Order: sequence, then structure tokens, then C-alpha cells
Amino acid sequence: MIGSVRELVVPVRTPYRLDLTAAVLRRLSINVVDTFDGTTYARLLGDPKAPTAFSVRQVAPYALAVRLEGPAAQALEPAQLVARMLGSEVRLDAFEQGATRFPWLARLVSGARGVRPPRYPSLWEATVNAIVFQQVSIHAAGAILRRVVERYQPAVELSHAGLRSFPEPQTLRSADPQELRRLGLSVNKVTALAGVAAAIERGELDEAELARLPTPELTERLARARGIGPWTAAVIALRGFGRLDVFPMNDSGVAKSLRAIVGAEPIDVDAVLESLGTQRGMLYYHLLLGRLADRGEVELA
Repeated sequence: MIGSVRELVVPVRTPYRLDLTAAVLRRLSINVVDTFDGTTYARLLGDPKAPTAFSVRQVAPYALAVRLEGPAAQALEPAQLVARMLGSEVRLDAFEQGATRFPWLARLVSGARGVRPPRYPSLWEATVNAIVFQQVSIHAAGAILRRVVERYQPAVELSHAGLRSFPEPQTLRSADPQELRRLGLSVNKVTALAGVAAAIERGELDEAELARLPTPELTERLARARGIGPWTAAVIALRGFGRLDVFPMNDSGVAKSLRAIVGAEPIDVDAVLESLGTQRGMLYYHLLLGRLADRGEVELA
């Protein structure tokens, strides 16, 4: 990879677990953009034609070692990257306090202590993920997104591991719709992705402008775009803007996670969300971790 190298140790608020935070960012081990080999989280950032590799290792309970390699290595700020993408400075006091009122959730939170809310590096990436994961299983969506990335982004070698950039808006907007359909995207999702790509390129969906909005206005603005309904807007607000005061309801994955963790015991989800208050979005990540733990993909304490 051509370009400079920058390395820095960044302090994090404890307790912190990179493995769990990377797991909820990635969703599944088949993710070829966000990778984690058990020790190092890595991905590509910036221009897909000349990307910069961003890799992170946890070297102490209170510190992450960050390495940037590529053309933008000196321009990117390591501490800002781990704060945004890996939630290194987020306090979860309200969530943890609210969780103590529900034994099943308290056990899960205790086991997952150290996970932080991750964020995608851009509005575009958050939106594509949310749209692709609409109304299909997590495994089906993950497989579709992997095929799309592998079709349009060549692998870049970093320490003998092939990394792939996330496709730019123009890449998917100009892609053959029939080819996208063959990769597994529905007609509606192909149309939605093209529309969002065009809206971002025209400045109609401006990340900096949207970030200044209160959460209710943010989700309302997002939902104006074709293909973005209330659930998708909530996922984008959570995963793209770090808005922990939203919880994506009517999610089949949420229902499956609750059944796996709690069993047949009835759960008053509204009461749980009310107790968790402005950090209710962390429930989304903890339920995902619960499912991953059941499948042996992560290890909780």
C-alpha cells in the first residue's frame, strides 16, 4: 500500500472491550469491510481507489494501539476515529442503571461489560447497511452485502489480509440494476440505494446538517427519502449518528434475540425501553451480542 504510516496509542474509557465492540459493528463474521481476526480490527477508509488502512488492537484495558497506513494516514486523527467508530469515550451509566431492574438484561449487560456503541464512518455506509438489512434475515442480508462489496471493490493487501473498501455512492448508482438484482438485492432496494446515492451527491442528504438535528427531526428527515421507513431511519440514527435514544422496533432479529435469551417468558419491551431512557439503543447491541454468544461467535464474561 502506497503512502505513509502513522501509529499511536489512544486511551479509552474503561471498562472497554474491542472484541465485543467490533462484533456489534460487524454483525457477522462474513463482513469483508469491517474485519476482526481475534486481535485486530481493520478496515479501509477514504478514497476506494487509494484507500488508507485503519487497524486497531487493544493493548491494555485502558488503551488501543491504532495504525494508519496509506495516503491519508497523516490527515486522519486516530483518537477521533476510535471515538466515532468504536465508541471509546461513551459513558453508559444510564443504560447500565436501567438494566438492573430486569434480571435477564442485567445478566446480559454484566457479561457484555465493556462493549461500546459503534458507528459507521459515513452516512452513506450506514444507510446502505440499513436498507440491505430491511425485511430479511441477518444472515441473508450479510451474504448479499458481501457479494455486492466483492463485486465492486477489489481486495487490498495489508499484512497478508485482503481488505475491501465500501463502495462509493457513484459506484452503486451507476451499477447495472440487473446485476445488483443477481447479487440478491430486491427491485425496491436497488431503487432505494440509487435514490439515496443521488440525494447524497446532490447534497439533499448532508451528513453534517443532519447531525445537528435532534433525534426526532433527524429520523423524520431521513424517512422522507424513498426506501427509508421508520425502522430504517431508526437504524441509521443509531448506527450512523450514534443516537442511543432510538431503538429500532418491529425488528425480527430483536424478537429472535429475546426468545433466545429469555425463552418463553413474556417481556414488556415498552417497560424495558422506558427504564433504559435515553440510552435504550444499547439494548439493540446487547441483544445482538446475546445471539452471537449463543452461536459461539463471541465470548461474554
